[in-house]
Amino acid sequence: MLNILLPVLLSLFAAEACLHASSLELTYDKPVEPRQYLSHGLPIGNGRIGAVLWGLPEKERMAFNEITLWAGDETQKGAYQPFGDVWISLPGHEAGYTQYRRTLDLQNGEHMVSYVRDGVTYRREAFASYPAQVMVLRFSADKPGSYTGEVELTDRHEAKITAEGNKLTATGTMLGWVHPLPAWVKDKTAQPSTTGSDYESQLVVLTEGGATEIRDGKIAFTGCDSVTLILGADTSYLGDATKQWRGPHPRQRLTKHVDTAAKRSFTELRDEHRKDYRHHMDRVALNLGKSEEAATSLTTDKRILRYTDVGQDPELEMLLYQYGRYLALASSRGPLPSNLQGLWNERMAPVWDCDYHTNINIQMNYWPLETANLTECTAPFFDFVEQQAPAWRRNTARKFKTAAGVPVRGWSVYTAHNIYGLGAAQDNKTGNAWMLQTFWEHYAFTQDKEFLRKRAYPIMKEICEFWIDSLKELPDGRLVAPKGWSPEHGPTEDGVSYDQQIIWDLFQNTVDAADALGEDKEFRDKIAGMRDRLVGPKIGKWGQLQEWMDDKDDPKNIHRHVSHLFGVYPGRQISATRTPELAEAAKVSLKARGNSGTGWSMAWKIAFWARLGDGENAYDMVRGLLSKQGTRGNQLKKAREAQGIPVDPKQHFDNGGGTYPNLLSAHPPFQIDGNFGATAAIAEMILQSHTGEIHLLPALPKDWPSGSFKGLRARGGFEIDAEWEARQLKSTTIRSINGRGGKLRYGNQVIDLALEPGKEVRFNGRLERQ
Repeated sequence: MLNILLPVLLSLFAAEACLHASSLELTYDKPVEPRQYLSHGLPIGNGRIGAVLWGLPEKERMAFNEITLWAGDETQKGAYQPFGDVWISLPGHEAGYTQYRRTLDLQNGEHMVSYVRDGVTYRREAFASYPAQVMVLRFSADKPGSYTGEVELTDRHEAKITAEGNKLTATGTMLGWVHPLPAWVKDKTAQPSTTGSDYESQLVVLTEGGATEIRDGKIAFTGCDSVTLILGADTSYLGDATKQWRGPHPRQRLTKHVDTAAKRSFTELRDEHRKDYRHHMDRVALNLGKSEEAATSLTTDKRILRYTDVGQDPELEMLLYQYGRYLALASSRGPLPSNLQGLWNERMAPVWDCDYHTNINIQMNYWPLETANLTECTAPFFDFVEQQAPAWRRNTARKFKTAAGVPVRGWSVYTAHNIYGLGAAQDNKTGNAWMLQTFWEHYAFTQDKEFLRKRAYPIMKEICEFWIDSLKELPDGRLVAPKGWSPEHGPTEDGVSYDQQIIWDLFQNTVDAADALGEDKEFRDKIAGMRDRLVGPKIGKWGQLQEWMDDKDDPKNIHRHVSHLFGVYPGRQISATRTPELAEAAKVSLKARGNSGTGWSMAWKIAFWARLGDGENAYDMVRGLLSKQGTRGNQLKKAREAQGIPVDPKQHFDNGGGTYPNLLSAHPPFQIDGNFGATAAIAEMILQSHTGEIHLLPALPKDWPSGSFKGLRARGGFEIDAEWEARQLKSTTIRSINGRGGKLRYGNQVIDLALEPGKEVRFNGRLERQ
């Protein structure tokens, strides 16, 4: 009997696995067209190197990047740069093909293209391997000898390109490169870079069957069964200002990676990549409900259009969540953190230089990673802050003085930064404290005392010293940050709510850090006293949470930044349970700002509403963010026109957010923080832990009546699974990874966990132990 049932059971398991895989796929029936690079193209990456592929049958383009290739130096900001392109020409494939399919498989971290031409099925598979430190692209077909064409490697910075055997190599340098200044800079002349990196890319072409030859600097292949490309790229960048940011030439390291990979089979490389990738990706599963076939049968671009009109696609919402986790693994496992576009850029002069913005953007890139069980991906952020800090200290000492005229201690930042210690645009002094929130959160989730003692607490204390030296005392003894600005609008003045709430957060986290370490009591008590003297959040005349110390908020203001709600999220100064009046005022401010915005702004608003316990408004913002780019902005514009409210022409830009056909978030243009913010905010709707309790389903909307999650992390060192039906908790399992004790909340019920590290406990929907 078992022998009879086994094939049936295996078939059912296979079907279930197939359905699971398809729910984690982005699918398309067309290649990427010119000018659709980051609106339609699908990114791959291993955290350091990455690429976007076009999928054109006749000429594949693989535009690739390495996260440390920058123009600029310690005196010129420059910009993040494209590394090069790989072009694969297949003459005759431009017409006559059918059954075209292009996919990005989030379950395995792989990009695929397939189509049929003249009865032959052609297939392309691409991935970026973290263990091998190369990208792999394989062309195969179900008929031998089907591939004839050529491979070309190109460069954008005057590199020398050579061809030898089956390898193409591009070798160049950014040292001496002159990067054009932005058009609005009129009083300076661009100078050659003094600290630019040497760089190199290597491309190995491996074929089965047929023949190859070097022809005009390209590798031509004829009558091959398959073609496999091994691509590596590296630079000499070193995150150390004392060594002029330059390490040894990358050739030796790069050659080792590329040649080692080229000696292995495609299957070995793919299996190794999958094992590493899924070790991280499979930690979290999310089920928000089953979508109708009317949605799941569509390609992703058409599915977004349908969702824009009717919604009702919880599997697409789940896909958006998991896409953020995929992008983190693809862009934050290298020597630098994710930049404004992660690590993908094809422009010599990218928008906002593809830099590191400190007035929300770099911080938002790291909001989801602890909850999303990808704590390792935070490491590049910590390294970056520590490596840049010496340059930031020198700049701060020159620029800021105490009342006694001596340099302030610590360091501060500008709004925008390159990778050579240089900041630009406006001062963003409290950006220092906001970045250190990520250090504290890493400890809060992991309970890693070694990290807290050696890395987080010393730098948190240093930034507290900056604010000890910088805060201004009012006549009544209260403390304010002087000459602040509420990004990115309004006056520059004392006591801006954005500054006050971020400094409160820094002081509170530092007090908690000192308590956790059981040391530095004198300093701890001093910071606690200053925390209590800070001018706190105020409720204004129309019931709003004030953005400035004076009550002058404009109820018609729909600016994308809602910076004065920092204390709601990602801070913890304002909550529905502990400060209900302030929470209600925050709701008033949110409603006035409207349900539109840039992509990252809408993601932030999801998190605000989730923290305020309002699942319906949070879900409304999910709908806005996941809709076609510009939809919410146009709706808001029409609504204001109908009400006779003048429309600022700039607001079309400010409110043009949404989602592109490739599921990347529109600012516009693409900014990756919207994707990371969405992943963080969706998690906040179903799990919170910022008030000292693990809070289950705190903002569950009616559109997710049944669902489950597995593997989300909570502060205190815990990992959580949960399942719900009819909007009611059905069961939950709490695992202590490194936590002790703990409290669990569902609705108004709160219980003690009394867990020890390594232990777990299961509860039913009434929080009764099972």
